[in-house]
Amino acid sequence: MSGNDTKRGIMLMSLTMLIFASQDGISRYLAGEYNVLMVVMIRYWFFAAFVLTVSAKRAGSIANAARTRQPVLQIFRGVLLALEVCILVAAFTLLGLIESMAIFISYPLIVAALSGPILGEQVGLYRWTAIGIGFIGVLVILQPGGGVFSPYALLAVVSAMMFALYTLLTRYVARKDTAATSFFWTGVAGAVAISAIGIWFWEPMARGDWLWMLALCISGATGHYLLIKTYEVAEASAVQPFAYLQLVFVSVIGLFVFNEDLRTNVVIGAGLVIAAGIFTLWRARRATA
Repeated sequence: MSGNDTKRGIMLMSLTMLIFASQDGISRYLAGEYNVLMVVMIRYWFFAAFVLTVSAKRAGSIANAARTRQPVLQIFRGVLLALEVCILVAAFTLLGLIESMAIFISYPLIVAALSGPILGEQVGLYRWTAIGIGFIGVLVILQPGGGVFSPYALLAVVSAMMFALYTLLTRYVARKDTAATSFFWTGVAGAVAISAIGIWFWEPMARGDWLWMLALCISGATGHYLLIKTYEVAEASAVQPFAYLQLVFVSVIGLFVFNEDLRTNVVIGAGLVIAAGIFTLWRARRATA
């Protein structure tokens, strides 16, 4: 059950986004040194162990957590998220942290656009306008036809679309399954799927990099735990706009750790996307108030 401690929720969400941004930076480093599939696979092993622990605690047992009325959809969700993570991490290494995340944060707009046909939700004129402005922001970032378009940007676009679909399916399965069940299948199905592929791309890892891998796994589990706590102490609609802080933190890491450039079109485009996303969240909150 959500609480009403908005101030604490905002602090927790901000800290969560800092941890997730750090996780993105570590992922970018490791995926630049080793195969992306292997890096994501090891990360998922730790994540699956965390999921099993949390799900069993919330549902009473692992058997209860695994009980679902929608096994195909739940497995598809888990596999979809694992593949999305692989694509986004690949985008980090090929396109850069800043531009990848600037494009990826458009996923709430995709969710809003597809919530009507997939979930039967009502999307009014104001939200459609905001969605359109947000997608203009993405085009500003991409600059198609401007001579500087990178085909690697399509990886970030595909990742955003996949995560949006994952989000919509999560809301859809929530009509019949508990959050603990969905969390269970997210971790287990994803870990099994990525292991079946990633194990064939195993590479020896330097001892120092195993410490970075441990940091990646711990940051992932810690971030998800704090996100759960955030939604326990505050309403989602009140803290969700602060999720955009992840782009701010990622930009700092990209600039000062990986020497990436912060191009003017990325700043303008990301600003449009964030403004449109916050407005969409505000309209959704008013509609349910």
